[in-house]
Amino acid sequence: MDKFLIKGPTELRGSVEISGSKNAALPIMVSCIAYPGIYTLNNVPDLRDTRTIIKLMEVIGCKIDQYKNTLIINSIDCNNPVAPYELVKTMRASFYVLGPLLSRFKKAKVSLPGGCAWGPRPVDFHIKAFEKMGANIVLDEGYVLADGELVASNINFKISSVGATGNVLMGCVNLDKEVVINNAAREPEIVDLCNFLVKMGVSIDGIGTSVLKITGISDSDNKNRKISYDIISDRIEAGTFLIAALMTKSKITLNNIVVEHLRILIDKIREVGADILIHSENSLTVKCNKTIEEIDIKTGIYPGFPTDMQPQWISLMVLCKGVSKVEDTVYFDRFSHIPELIRMGANIKLDKNIATIKGVEDLSGAEVMAGDLRAGAALVLAGLSAKDSTVVSRIYHIDRGYENFELKLKSLNANIERIN
Repeated sequence: MDKFLIKGPTELRGSVEISGSKNAALPIMVSCIAYPGIYTLNNVPDLRDTRTIIKLMEVIGCKIDQYKNTLIINSIDCNNPVAPYELVKTMRASFYVLGPLLSRFKKAKVSLPGGCAWGPRPVDFHIKAFEKMGANIVLDEGYVLADGELVASNINFKISSVGATGNVLMGCVNLDKEVVINNAAREPEIVDLCNFLVKMGVSIDGIGTSVLKITGISDSDNKNRKISYDIISDRIEAGTFLIAALMTKSKITLNNIVVEHLRILIDKIREVGADILIHSENSLTVKCNKTIEEIDIKTGIYPGFPTDMQPQWISLMVLCKGVSKVEDTVYFDRFSHIPELIRMGANIKLDKNIATIKGVEDLSGAEVMAGDLRAGAALVLAGLSAKDSTVVSRIYHIDRGYENFELKLKSLNANIERIN
């Protein structure tokens, strides 16, 4: 099983191209199932998760060609509305196929998902929404069995859910009457999905707001359409490289980003004492050669501080000069990185969903284990800034969400190798 061997501390320098967004690419890929056509998707990251979705879509009947970061998806002959356990168990986002399958075939058999190792993230919101839209749903031996003609409805989410919002959006592709989603997710990845569906012919009012009004494709006689679309860049990968620069007291430039998607993180980074120069809406340079100031953060739904950046931020606060607190209000149990950081010399106390971090002068290399995707990234960042050697195991988690992570870090002068 692969591991990362990191020798630090290392000062990073140079520029890095940020890949396409995993969390935008996955739903956009499966949405191609909902309506027959040939879809060209650009800026798709080559990851374990995107490769898994490709396999799942091929089981359903799609024909997919891949050219570096471009996918050509032919969904014309899809004929198998089944998502088997063997694929869905490996990643939670596979459950996204429920909406497209119900929309196109009026039936679906989808395994309950697996995915990240930390804590349950139930799919109740998805199921209840589709039941409200008229689907008959039963659970049978670990599978969701759904059938029925979806109808217009008002969907009211008690808690804003990215996954459920995306799934319902895709379920609306072939509806000829309006569906309203209240308390819809506003994340950039949902906006990207909406923009793609609009290009398919779906009518959506309120994109980027918490109320979405959706009417499906009206020109049903226009089959087998051809569409090309560019996926947005990955704001979490960008944020991870920003934190890497701060933790290694470095200066690096990030290209192929969307600055607006990083606004809250940029503000917090400036608060801790780093300098950020924004060159354009797609490029910036971050520089940090000062002591890191301690600040508290609380995660929240967009445009709040992203929970996917919480582990990396805790790694950063480990090296601050004072005491800081990090509270995760989105996922209460997302802290598998804390005991591993403590192995490297961090001083962190966890009380329920609040971590209190007392800054230390430096970290020391150790053997640590990635418990999930973002926890693994946080440990790599710690290794870059730590004295001596750090070995990070179970990096298959990291490969789920970061394209060529170690190669990009090496291009920035990091001393990191993939070993077996």
